[in-house]
Amino acid sequence: MLTRTTRLLPLCYHDGVTTGKKQTQVRLEEDVLAAGKAAAAARRLDFNKYVERLIIEDTTGARAAGMAAAQRLIDDHGMFLDDLEQHLDAPYAEPQPGAAA
Repeated sequence: MLTRTTRLLPLCYHDGVTTGKKQTQVRLEEDVLAAGKAAAAARRLDFNKYVERLIIEDTTGARAAGMAAAQRLIDDHGMFLDDLEQHLDAPYAEPQPGAAA
């Protein structure tokens, strides 16, 4: 025998449309919001995804691990990187013939 189940949601909310994500509201200063939106756009992310990644990176230690790795790179190879930067910039240090002064 067939039984009818009670639908608690409208038909447009079928499996695959709804997510387990929760919605929240955050109040930000206007300049902070603008900076966040610009940072998200620079990474080709929507603002929600950008904030989600920041929270995940911060709460899982991923951001701290990345910063520590970057600091180790600078500590171990900083002089080499400085020398390389000077070498790569050297051709542009002297005015080129025909260049505007």
